[in-house]
Amino acid sequence: MNKKNNTITLQEFKDQHYGKPGTKKRDKLDAGYENFKIGAMIHEARLERGLTQEELAEKAGTTKSYISKIENNIKEVRISTLKKIVELGLEGHLHLSIKL
Repeated sequence: MNKKNNTITLQEFKDQHYGKPGTKKRDKLDAGYENFKIGAMIHEARLERGLTQEELAEKAGTTKSYISKIENNIKEVRISTLKKIVELGLEGHLHLSIKL
């Protein structure tokens, strides 16, 4: 903690209020962030391509409502659907990795 102005880092805040990584409450928070991040990346890429949610949905074979729910972190996206959104809708490439 920075004692001069009583500020703490995001990591310190999460540790204090949600516990250390590996605890149930913290893992739930971190998982939610990953879902939020996916939606935000789709939103940013869609705008970069100059597409509306409806146009992206049509290209990816889904609905505007579904795209909106993903972008607004209301619904989790299946990997198979994410692949269609990225590759067919955004004409990009999806790269996944596993860290051990």
